[in-house]
Amino acid sequence: MSTGSEGQLGLQNSGMLSKDQLLYLFDRFSYLTSQPEVKQRIAEAVLDKQEAVAVTTRIQEEILLEMGVDPIFGLSCLGKVNVAYESDQDLMIQFYGFVAKEEMACEEAELGPEKFAERMSMHQKLQEQQVEMLQYLRNFHLDDQSAVLEKIRQQMEQANFEPDASVLPVEHIQEIVRRRVSPVFQPR
Repeated sequence: MSTGSEGQLGLQNSGMLSKDQLLYLFDRFSYLTSQPEVKQRIAEAVLDKQEAVAVTTRIQEEILLEMGVDPIFGLSCLGKVNVAYESDQDLMIQFYGFVAKEEMACEEAELGPEKFAERMSMHQKLQEQQVEMLQYLRNFHLDDQSAVLEKIRQQMEQANFEPDASVLPVEHIQEIVRRRVSPVFQPR
């Protein structure tokens, strides 16, 4: 029987997963969830009234076992990544990509391939609009940019953070800037 960081089955169950272990987990999960048979597995679970995230968690557990890591311990490490590796910007980017990949795998299973493709297309168009708006904003002074971004923040709050609220048409941007430049009558 081993001691230290390995349990009775020889699985790592203490300490923290290393950066290399995490990167392997992230890459392997991304690869597996892009495979048709794994997508089908998640979709079938949803049809059986199971939570998609329960299946993606099982997939993560299987990867952890392949790695020689106790699955319960490995999953607990995932909950600590943002604290343990907060100063490692590259790993944090990979981690958030991993989280997003899991969300997308679940969403695709829940929506089905057609609706998911439609949603992704809408998301892509929204991102393109956001980029165009931000590029347009570069033409303005920083104070004007701040005023426009504040208006977007208010608009998003009022719309309960609906994605479409993150874009302002050019006309609205011009109006915000024009109002900031226009002198306001102030009696003496």
